[in-house]
Amino acid sequence: MIKLVNLTLAIPEELHKKMKRLPEFKWSEIARQAIERRIMDEELLRDLKSIARAEKELKKGKAISHERLIEELGL
Repeated sequence: MIKLVNLTLAIPEELHKKMKRLPEFKWSEIARQAIERRIMDEELLRDLKSIARAEKELKKGKAISHERLIEELGL
């Protein structure tokens, strides 16, 4: 079972009014999914930057070990 914790989120009053007009949506689930997507996007961006750095070093003739690449990618 996944343990859930509470998060307090401040939103503008006007947005809150609009959300209340759409009670069929599970807003906490929508927020949870948006946060997860953002984290995944950031992790992917960091991985791509690590790969770009490794490629740059390789083009300069600097070897990068397999172990270092794995470490930079967090694998």
